[in-house]
Amino acid sequence: MRTRIKICCIASPDEARIAIAAGADALGLVARMPSGPGPISDRAIAEVTALVPPPVATFLLTSETTADAISAHVRATAPSAVQIVSHIDPAESGKLAALEPHVRRIQVIHVEGPEALQLIPAYEPCVHAFLLDSGRPNAPVAELGGTGRAHDWAVSAAFVRATEKPVFLAGGLTAANVAEAIGQVRPYGVDLCSGVRTGGQLDPGSGEKMVKIVR
Repeated sequence: MRTRIKICCIASPDEARIAIAAGADALGLVARMPSGPGPISDRAIAEVTALVPPPVATFLLTSETTADAISAHVRATAPSAVQIVSHIDPAESGKLAALEPHVRRIQVIHVEGPEALQLIPAYEPCVHAFLLDSGRPNAPVAELGGTGRAHDWAVSAAFVRATEKPVFLAGGLTAANVAEAIGQVRPYGVDLCSGVRTGGQLDPGSGEKMVKIVR
């Protein structure tokens, strides 16, 4: 199975077109966050989701933590998938599945240690996929992604083996380490942000290079 590629922090329709031309399978659209790079307005997110052609997926990154608020955010922006960046109450995950059954639901797990594996049974029944990232949700200012840091890939590899759901790998992936990460973790997909940007802007050359390495 080929490794899917999600290019995150898409800031505009032009960046969406660049990512699609580079070969992205999915685009990440970052809404308001407590910290980190790349947030854009809900209006801008909806503008991008309206123009992206199938089969490219659009992921809304939401920091909302209740099913009702996440559902409202989805309906305001019309993505094909929602990436829940906080460790929400599992009961809210189940409620969201009932509210938005036709939207793919991806739960982010912030890998701070082996205890990340303990979260699998809490979320697995109600999500379509997991995404492993390097945030620190309990920091004084919560970090919910976009850190540019890699985490312990041994834990990530164990997570992939422990769940039947697809797993995306995020966190500090660059042209220098993405092949090693894929070889060790064997994720369903990789999530790229800082590794395909120059001066904060999506770099067509870097994007195409990363896609070739992953392929």
